[in-house]
Amino acid sequence: MIFEILTLFPEVIENYCNVSIMKRAKDSGVFEVNTVNPRDFTKDKHKKVDDTPYGGGAGMVLAPQPYIDAYESIKIKPNSVTIMLSPQGKPLNEDLVCKLANYDQIIMLCGHYEGFDERIREIIKPEEISLGDFVLTGGELPALCLIDAVSRKLEGTLGKIESAQDDSFSNGLLEYPQYTKPREYRGHKVPEVLLNGNHKEIAQFRLEQQIERTKNKRPDLYKKYIQNNK
Repeated sequence: MIFEILTLFPEVIENYCNVSIMKRAKDSGVFEVNTVNPRDFTKDKHKKVDDTPYGGGAGMVLAPQPYIDAYESIKIKPNSVTIMLSPQGKPLNEDLVCKLANYDQIIMLCGHYEGFDERIREIIKPEEISLGDFVLTGGELPALCLIDAVSRKLEGTLGKIESAQDDSFSNGLLEYPQYTKPREYRGHKVPEVLLNGNHKEIAQFRLEQQIERTKNKRPDLYKKYIQNNK
């Protein structure tokens, strides 16, 4: 997997991907992260990549030339997808993450200020993805969320692939509660079923906890789960 990120702030992407699990997976070749700065492609002598909006209004709009030239500098693979991180996009969820994990290359455009000149959309024709119904200062955080979520689905990122298989949403339910040592802390004990070594009983207990937790915390997911498992 290759992640190609068009960003005015490459250090944000690079810093996150150079620590902890992301760094280990990247260093071992599970995925590759490249940043492309549109500022390096602008024809403006002051290295500007934005300008005032036609029709008036507050803020600045990202100009098409540096972004499109930056995009066209990337060698696009056959099994590739281009994504614009935008509050106008489809919400990122588990199903979409699993779909994206099947690509060999994911190209992402990170916006700033008042957003992209519409011709960037018209010419590049990216898919648009959103983290939710709110607005952030830039597209770097959503890009990092997508990198993190997708990379967890790749063999070799986590110590065990089962770690991702047991995540919240992997089976339509929230994750079951987890415990570690000590067995008792401030009067709160680890459930006995987790201590008896009976894997069938443990699996059943965890499923029951997933269902109960989802019912209480995310009734929308619980309703969908019940409908899918009739």
